[in-house]
Amino acid sequence: MSETTETRVLRTAVQVDGEAASYLTVEQDGPVVLLLHGTYWSRVWLPVLGGLAEAGLRPVALDLPGLGRSGGELTLETATVPALADWVARFASALKVSGPIAVAGHDIGGAVAQHLLAHDRLEVSRLALANSVLYDSWPVPGVARFRDPEVVAATTADEFLAARRQAVTTALAGAATKQRIADYLDPWTAPRVRRSWMAMAGAADSRYTLDLVPALQRSTTPKLLIWGEDDSFQKVEYAERFALEIPHTTLIRIPEAGHIPTENASSQVARALIDFFTE
Repeated sequence: MSETTETRVLRTAVQVDGEAASYLTVEQDGPVVLLLHGTYWSRVWLPVLGGLAEAGLRPVALDLPGLGRSGGELTLETATVPALADWVARFASALKVSGPIAVAGHDIGGAVAQHLLAHDRLEVSRLALANSVLYDSWPVPGVARFRDPEVVAATTADEFLAARRQAVTTALAGAATKQRIADYLDPWTAPRVRRSWMAMAGAADSRYTLDLVPALQRSTTPKLLIWGEDDSFQKVEYAERFALEIPHTTLIRIPEAGHIPTENASSQVARALIDFFTE
């Protein structure tokens, strides 16, 4: 079953590990671009899906298990970056995607994307990272606190939603509106999704990105960094370092954009992705 979310963009699902894996897409022929979210959900990619499709690409913005609209529930074991990368590989298989595939990742989804490339979990043709976790830039304090089981056990639903509302408002920066904030918060009204998010936070560990650096330095795969310069969570200095140290990397800075530049500058981000993925 599918639901229309905006013109031409559909939400649909495939079965992965016996659960519904939900994703946003434009159902057309064309090279697949796999779009990964982190501590939010597929909503972060919605503003650029139409543009990617109009350029002849087939965007697929998935919801990781237990998050967004996907079924299942993450645990501390299944929420690690390597485990999520393995799940994404199974998702691609369920979608019958084969051969070289372009991948983009935002936030912790960027760590998953880096892992897919560095460990050959998918044949990644091009890698784009938008305000992604890099090196030891994560977990940020608002996420790291949930690595403490006592904090997890003591957090009420109201406290969780209030904390996420504040984080989303900051992340959206100048694009924050009442409706957008409500859109981002909506999945977390479900207890299962809140538990999955806290599992992802509990499993957050910068060693997963630090360990990838040697393999990324050897990689000849083209890489693109798209960065909202005003991001207080993933600072642009990390992107500058990555662009200097990791070969075949280009950095595009988005002025006056926060942690979710797809919302602040959707046309500019879409153009950068299109140019990169169709080059």
